[in-house]
Amino acid sequence: MTNLINDPRITAIGLFTEVHSGLTNRFAAQFDEHHVSAVEFEVLMRLARSPGRQLRMTDLASQTSLSTSGVTRVVDRMERSGLLTRSACPTDRRSSYAVITDAGLARLDETLPGHLALIDEFFTGLLDADRLGDLLSTLRVIRDAANPGAMVGTTDTADSAE
Repeated sequence: MTNLINDPRITAIGLFTEVHSGLTNRFAAQFDEHHVSAVEFEVLMRLARSPGRQLRMTDLASQTSLSTSGVTRVVDRMERSGLLTRSACPTDRRSSYAVITDAGLARLDETLPGHLALIDEFFTGLLDADRLGDLLSTLRVIRDAANPGAMVGTTDTADSAE
């Protein structure tokens, strides 16, 4: 049993969890300053970086940690705030798109500088270019195995949704 406790796989997932938790806590305070939740920020980023600045609702659910009904609730709330709008799918009446609005893009514009400063200070800025490139490649391999739907609805598999 003692050998399993010290298994490097446990260390790897523990470090990953600690990094995620630490960054999430730092981001939360900065998001609050801009009146956006972490989930809303993720939705805005996914839409802003998608072709036509829109995604089918089901694709948005696949790319986030939300269920289909969870995405519907978030999109409803964000639509009431004017950050997004819905658009009917011209080829499938059962589907609709979430589309970022100018107000949503403006919210991103005001939030991103502080967010990027935190990312630089506590994450990517700690790595030289080679290590960052290796990390991005490694994270894509892990992401693709753990969340194969993360790139649904995108056209550029290397950078669209990260």
